[in-house]
Amino acid sequence: MAVVTALLRFVSYLYHGLLALVLLALGLLVTLAGGAQSLRLDMLPWSGSTLLWVLVLGGLFGLCSVLLAIKGKVRPLFFLWALVVVIYLVKGFFLGGYRFTPDSFSKVMYLVLGSLVALLGAFLQMFRPSKR
Repeated sequence: MAVVTALLRFVSYLYHGLLALVLLALGLLVTLAGGAQSLRLDMLPWSGSTLLWVLVLGGLFGLCSVLLAIKGKVRPLFFLWALVVVIYLVKGFFLGGYRFTPDSFSKVMYLVLGSLVALLGAFLQMFRPSKR
């Protein structure tokens, strides 16, 4: 059981670390390109420069929460981050007005299922004994 728990924690750190890096890179690249209006993510409720700020600050917050959780500090913050990610994915893709293309549905399902597995890993990491 300890191996499965450790694997879920690792997958959670990896998933959210990569997600935060992608958010940060996307926000910074679009900002550097100067095209705030050219970026459209229909699954998110923001647009324009607000979307860029959310991407950059969300990426920074996600990276900080992952690093703090790995170090064993402020573990509930990482769980909160993982929960917010799941909520926005489900709300944006399935409860909003997002329209799927024929091949995008399976990719979105992998993304959402991955976030659910990562949420389980984030939950389990809160109860990991701290090394002192």
